[in-house]
Amino acid sequence: MESKVSLQATFWYSFFFLTIPFFLTFVLLYLLRSKFRCCNCEICTNYLLSGWSREFKNICDWYTHLLQNSPRQTIHIHVLGNTITANPDNVEYILKTKFENYPKGRPFSMILGDFLGKGIFNVDGDLWLFQRKMASLELASVSIRNYAFEIVDTEIKCRLLPLLTSAAKSTDGGLIDLQDVFRRFSFDNNCKFSFGLDPGCLESSLPISVFAESFDLASKLSAERAMATLPLVWKIKRYFNIGTEKNLKEAIEVVNILADEVIMQKRKLGFSTNQDLLSRFMACITDDRFLRDIVISFILAGRDTMASALTTLFWLLASHPNVVSKIREESNRVMASNQESASYEQIREMHYLHAVVNESLRLYPPVQFDSKFAMEDDVLPDGTLVRRGTRVTYHPYAMGRMERIWGIDCMEFRPERWLENGTFCPISPFKCPVFQAGIRVCLGKEMSLVEMKIVALSVVRRFDVKIVPPEVSPRFNSGLTAMLSGGLQAEIRERVIAA
Repeated sequence: MESKVSLQATFWYSFFFLTIPFFLTFVLLYLLRSKFRCCNCEICTNYLLSGWSREFKNICDWYTHLLQNSPRQTIHIHVLGNTITANPDNVEYILKTKFENYPKGRPFSMILGDFLGKGIFNVDGDLWLFQRKMASLELASVSIRNYAFEIVDTEIKCRLLPLLTSAAKSTDGGLIDLQDVFRRFSFDNNCKFSFGLDPGCLESSLPISVFAESFDLASKLSAERAMATLPLVWKIKRYFNIGTEKNLKEAIEVVNILADEVIMQKRKLGFSTNQDLLSRFMACITDDRFLRDIVISFILAGRDTMASALTTLFWLLASHPNVVSKIREESNRVMASNQESASYEQIREMHYLHAVVNESLRLYPPVQFDSKFAMEDDVLPDGTLVRRGTRVTYHPYAMGRMERIWGIDCMEFRPERWLENGTFCPISPFKCPVFQAGIRVCLGKEMSLVEMKIVALSVVRRFDVKIVPPEVSPRFNSGLTAMLSGGLQAEIRERVIAA
């Protein structure tokens, strides 16, 4: 009898899990056909059938092409219910003038909800305002700035430079994947700054960190949710706990267990003398789950964005030796001849270096687009009608390539466009919203820029970097952050400096 029951249970279990993929495929095809019937315009057809890929390496380049050729610098992807704009007036309207009508919205919160919970980058309203005020007070302090600078400086001196020196002396020609190096570098820094935890990912052996791997997987699979044409598919998989949604759940559990352990240990051992963000927030928040959501959000926001920014910066520098020479000349004027690394004050004096970093971010923003959802019907400044519930996306990647904003040389890497008589001149953030703009502008903007500058300066003063093989244009993986497909293989050589 027991054997019969067991056999029946096995049969139904197998039938159930064999049926689900066919059911999901049927639903997907049906919904795709339904959407296609709803709109057969050229843009939607190219999107659904990936027709854009015949001419463009990246979908962001296709969007750029469409926006460049739009009289309003605004387009519609009807099958996604998405209005995309590269018009600075629209961007200012969305991020500042009518901020209350364009929150992140429930659709976005659902995508990252399992991973980020109620963290600052996944909420609106009072929850966002509370975290914003708290984070603003902490990140604006001189002590936290000095703490962040010290973390980055130490990671550069003790791990990044020794690793690059080792690569330069290796027998395989000094080849190393700079994107992988910068992801490890950024993860170490962000964990130390946010958690007070050092995962040691950039140790010379380049160890595999279970926390880092799980964090990467959770980020990747959450991003795949955001890129899905039909959200219903991942929601069904989540409900049945199968496929990528099962993998996402398991990865998040690993991250949460470690984060909970760190919080518990801090509660037990005391945190009042610690400098990291978690310790600072623990003084006024008693809900440990909420604390975990906040800190994981900060790690996610700072980790891949910094790695992406540094990777594309060095990709550009490798093909512009004249820019590298000018960075070195400027640093020689500001720093003493025997000085190993620049101070925070010296970094601020280097206007050309600041222009280089901003020019790199203009062309290759780590977050290529950002979306909000309209709460009520509205009309954008360019006359575009926006219906309630419409996804409204502004596109920093495309904006960096708009001739109407940057002139006919908009596709060129030319740091001098940011300088006037050698002094850096900022542009309206609504024309270059790399760090967002308006009310929700990135609180870590200044620290991020300083980190990019100190890394760039430390590396170019000691090494020559050559990309192998040289690429005419980068190819990006799909995701929330612009990471290069296949990484960035580079040849590292120590500089020979004349006495």
